[in-house]
Formats: sequence, structure tokens, C-alpha cells
Amino acid sequence: MAAAKKYARVLLKLSGESLCGEGERGVRPEALSSIVAEIKRATDQGVQMGIVVGGGNIWRGEQDRGEAIGRVTADYMGMLATLMNALALQDALEKLGLPTRVQSAVEINKLSEPYIRRRSIRHLEKGRVVIFAGGTGNPYFTTDTAAALRAVEIEAEILLKATKVDGVYTADPKKDKSAKRFDRLTFMDSIQRRLKVMDATALTLCMENRLPVVVFDLGVAGNIARAVAGQKVGTLISTE
Repeated sequence: MAAAKKYARVLLKLSGESLCGEGERGVRPEALSSIVAEIKRATDQGVQMGIVVGGGNIWRGEQDRGEAIGRVTADYMGMLATLMNALALQDALEKLGLPTRVQSAVEINKLSEPYIRRRSIRHLEKGRVVIFAGGTGNPYFTTDTAAALRAVEIEAEILLKATKVDGVYTADPKKDKSAKRFDRLTFMDSIQRRLKVMDATALTLCMENRLPVVVFDLGVAGNIARAVAGQKVGTLISTE
């Protein structure tokens, strides 16, 4: 029996890379199916969920643009990649019976709704999962910043950042076996230690709005549902 929800409304941040295998590109059906099953397991508790997804499985602007493509254009291309991932998530979620809407900061009316804050909140209130694509709609901002911004705008109670490790460490645990995991951190510690949890803009936005962040391992079955229920998973980052 699923644990009772602690949070009424959450924002889940997914990386684009979570939709494919290690070192791969595109969308791997098995990975997509696994993720949407975990999302449904969490939403079955009655939580309202918004999702921000990255686009790194399709386009990694910093690595892929080379000298021929400028930073601004590369960032816009990344925004389009997030929309592709959002559409994939939408289809897979609806196959599980979850009503879903995609709202994009980059308007492509044939594929998604434009991002309108009041409309997104209404969707959430009606039990629909809302996937926010297109980042912030502006170059030079990461999808982590987009996640923090959307979470604050929709008045989410917590931001759930899904990763490939079980929390925040003093160093990369895959490279440094002596790295130690934090159970709790303050936003200021994360920024000052340069822990690379999220970029400084995203962390500052969360800190100023007192929005807690949980960093957890997406690969562990049931972790999204546990986080929604307020159970201890990963690392909690907060103002205190």
C-alpha cells in the first residue's frame, strides 16, 4: 500500500539523459516506460505534479555546437529538444491513463500549449500532469533554472531533482571513492562549496523563495513516490 502524500503539489526535474542509456542518444523505450511508471506510482497518491525535462539526450549545445553554431542558437535548439522529450513523456503517461498537458515557453501551437501560469495551475487542480518544455524560453538559462522558476510560479511545495546518484556528494562518487554523501545541506553551502547540484541561478531562486530541493536517485524503484510522501531519500537542500 502506497504511503500517504506529504506534499500537495510538486515539481519533478528530469534530465534528458534519463530517457536514454549511459552514453546513448535519443529516447530508449524501456527507460521512458520505467520513468512514467514511477511517475504514475507517485501521482496515484493524489499529488499534483509538474515536470520539467531537459534535452541533453538529443542536443548538448555546449558539446555539439562546435564553432559553426553560436551559443544563443544552440540554446534555442536545446529548447526544441526539451519539447521533443516532453511529447514523448506525454504520450507514454497518457498510455497509462494519466491526463497530461505540455506547455512550452517556445510557442509551437500545433504541438503544445503556450506556457500560461494560471492555465497550468488549473490543469494541476484538475489532476492533470503538466510538462513544462522550452526551458525558460530564453538563452543562457539552464533547465535547472527553468525547473526552479516553474516550481515557484506554480507554488510547488518542493522541487524533486532526479539524478543518477543517491544524493549530493563532496565529490563525484563515480570518480572519487572517498566522496561522502550529505543527508542535508543549506542552499548557501551548496553555492559556496560549488557542489554542482544545480547552477547558482537555480539555487539562488530556490533559496530566495524558501523552496526546498530533494536530490535523489531516479534509478531506485519507488523513489519518486517516497519523496512525494516525505520519506527520506537522497539529499535535502533547504534554507536551514
